[in-house]
Amino acid sequence: QVQLVESGGGLVQPGGSLRLSCAASGFTFSSYAMSWYRQAPGKERELVAAITSAGGITNYADSVKGRFTISRDNAKNTVYLQMNSLKPEDTAVYYCKAAYSTWYVYWGQGTQVNVSS
Repeated sequence: QVQLVESGGGLVQPGGSLRLSCAASGFTFSSYAMSWYRQAPGKERELVAAITSAGGITNYADSVKGRFTISRDNAKNTVYLQMNSLKPEDTAVYYCKAAYSTWYVYWGQGTQVNVSS
């Protein structure tokens, strides 16, 4: 059974940091590209960051470049999103996604991030 379980969300003040984790099981994690998406109330889900299966290539939305870092540990079947210098506009539900071609795509259930003073 495929599972992606996000954790690490919560309430943080502007300028603070959070580290999200996504633990994967039920598939060959090291073969899948991983990404983080977010969805704010009333907005469409958007790509935040992505990383290739071996971790050699990453890309980021312009809105988070220089503040967020995606990484993965294939030995632990886990992908991370380090979020620094958080802003109120980063408030959203954050989802992790696993993809192997267009045929095998899995989503986690999401974790809420609230940035507020």
